[in-house]
Amino acid sequence: MRRRALIFGLGGAAMAAAWPFHARAPNGTPVIGFLGTLSEAQSGAQVAAFRRGLSQAGFEEGRNVAFEFRWAEGRYERLPAMAAELVRRPVSLILANAPPAALSAKATTAIIPIVADEVIE
Repeated sequence: MRRRALIFGLGGAAMAAAWPFHARAPNGTPVIGFLGTLSEAQSGAQVAAFRRGLSQAGFEEGRNVAFEFRWAEGRYERLPAMAAELVRRPVSLILANAPPAALSAKATTAIIPIVADEVIE
């Protein structure tokens, strides 16, 4: 779990400068969609590490970035519908915290960038 938290933290900082800002919240801030396979409570360390990484790159939730969270709570069959919700939202990018979430996002969009904590082909 610590490895994933580190990867999410580093990934947040590294990708902050690279994502397209075409999808924005009503106040003009870019929106990151988070597609989680577990519950919010179970993913707390990952989300905290990601927020720290973005903060180190100058991005603060509510100030210049917004988040849309979707939690499958272990029910992977819910992932395709949740990925579709994020695409309809629309979001600037989708952060998938596990391969099943990344594969669902990949099957849903070819336009919105997908960031995953593992390589998905």
